[in-house]
Amino acid sequence: MKGLNKEIIVIIAKLVLISAVASAVLGATYVPTQEQLRIAEQRQTQETLSQLMPEAEEFEPVYSGENEEEVLYYQAYDSDGNLIGYGFVTEQAGYDDDIKMAAAVGTNLEKMYGMEVLRQAETPGKGSKITNAEFKNQFNNLPLDGLALSQNSGNVDAISGATVSSSAVVTGLNNKIEQIEQEIN
Repeated sequence: MKGLNKEIIVIIAKLVLISAVASAVLGATYVPTQEQLRIAEQRQTQETLSQLMPEAEEFEPVYSGENEEEVLYYQAYDSDGNLIGYGFVTEQAGYDDDIKMAAAVGTNLEKMYGMEVLRQAETPGKGSKITNAEFKNQFNNLPLDGLALSQNSGNVDAISGATVSSSAVVTGLNNKIEQIEQEIN
């Protein structure tokens, strides 16, 4: 009986030691990995905004809050240093998950240059069609007073069978544009 108790204690001690070593290794790799992910995400944002506003040479982040950790939007400048618009990234709850998108608008907030979906997990074959060019191209050079679904007197046609996903894109863009408008005025 004593031998059995000793074996159990040795097994438990080995498991605790293995768990401690595994935790230490995971902890040591987590921080550098997160930093690399943050850098890759920033690079993706800059590339996407450059595609949406090809005439922009530089995107300068504008931060929110006192600690300036969160980028609210980006000011887009041309090669002469003139402010030509604003770029932004936003997220909105979709049908299945959050939809992350980037967009660019003019300085007077009257026109959208374009929109790109960065991440989504909507229903395949339905809501996932928000990534199709047919849907996204509706936002190219779109007057912002038409940034609503056509069923709500706007200029954006919803995807058939995916009104929630389509509406989420429009709502997310409108909310962020309103936030930028409040910040610059």
